[in-house]
Amino acid sequence: MTELRPEPSGLAGRLEVVRERVASAARDAGRDPADVTTIVVTKFHPVAMIEELLTLGVRDFGENRHQEAQGKASALAGNDLTWHFVGQVQGKKARQVRAYAQVVHSVDRESLATALGSTESSIDCFIQVNLTDDPARGGVAPSGLDALVEHVLGTPGLRLLGLMAVAPLGAEPAAEFARVRSLGEGIRRLAPEARFLSMGMSQDYAEAIREGATHLRIGTAITGNRQTLG
Repeated sequence: MTELRPEPSGLAGRLEVVRERVASAARDAGRDPADVTTIVVTKFHPVAMIEELLTLGVRDFGENRHQEAQGKASALAGNDLTWHFVGQVQGKKARQVRAYAQVVHSVDRESLATALGSTESSIDCFIQVNLTDDPARGGVAPSGLDALVEHVLGTPGLRLLGLMAVAPLGAEPAAEFARVRSLGEGIRRLAPEARFLSMGMSQDYAEAIREGATHLRIGTAITGNRQTLG
């Protein structure tokens, strides 16, 4: 009888388990695990955790609240890491977000793309797609995707990587991610190099990998429960 191992409780153990599961899911899908980037979402967790994750080889970190992200980026300036902003961006904060984030995953409207643009430097971005019928949710409706792609392509200082999406609550993740994959294939007639897909979180990253996710946004499965910032 196979002995079941308990789930690890420490940060290093949780990280190793996710790394193993990501690699396994990629191989099962016939993909190279090296083609999947795991972004550790560290919102509500202290700088000390990010420093520990750096010692464990993590280089990609995600935040979704500007003020918190800005403070962490300042505290960790000089380290070899990439900041991914994965939350909604207020247009008036776009320039500030651009100052520390190397990748913005949530471009969802033309005005935001314009605000993030620059003639002096470039950043990478994903267009967020809204997979629900609720216009209040973040993301552009699929019907408006082509127009936004064209606007991003015409905005100086933005390099379009591809699409980002969140599987709606109660929906079948695999079907939703397959939909995003299809949308991603569709925009490549306009943006041939926009071949990346940011999708999959702690509860559904295996399904996302099977549908072609290149960037996973994983928080709790690695970081555990929220901590007090410090």
